[in-house]
Amino acid sequence: MSPQRIVGIVLVVVGVILFVIGSQATNSFGEQLTNTFTGHWSDKTNFYIIGGIAGIVLGGLLTLFGGGRPLKA
Repeated sequence: MSPQRIVGIVLVVVGVILFVIGSQATNSFGEQLTNTFTGHWSDKTNFYIIGGIAGIVLGGLLTLFGGGRPLKA
């Protein structure tokens, strides 16, 4: 297995963990209160959710397309 695919798998796992943490944080009392008064989640929660999605997408792309045969010049 190529190093690019291993990095891709690690990114997917980290992305899933970040996304789960962010989605769990949206259910907390503090986040519900913040969302009630400001209309959006805190920056920390947004970072977890957006970072998780980005990690899943980038890791998936690396896993699928990384590590192919090198192109001949």
